[in-house]
Amino acid sequence: MIENKKPSQDDWRRRGQEKYLKGVELVFKDYHPYSKEWDHDHCEFCGKTFSLYEGDLKKGYSTKDGYRWISEDCFNDFKEEFEWTVIEEL
Repeated sequence: MIENKKPSQDDWRRRGQEKYLKGVELVFKDYHPYSKEWDHDHCEFCGKTFSLYEGDLKKGYSTKDGYRWISEDCFNDFKEEFEWTVIEEL
């Protein structure tokens, strides 16, 4: 079994996300586009694509408004540092 290690401070996925993601409530849910104007989103950390298209991520952690998405891997890597709370979808 592989354990997730705490990401280092120079992890390539860090781009100042703590400014808008530190301590937020997240919902684990199926992907749905934020609006009709676009058909995909990207993980706020690794950039993996969320969409309804084959081969893309279909589930992940989202802010309550569905605007920001985080892959399961990145959630597991950063959950303690970012102090996220997972809530049930409203």
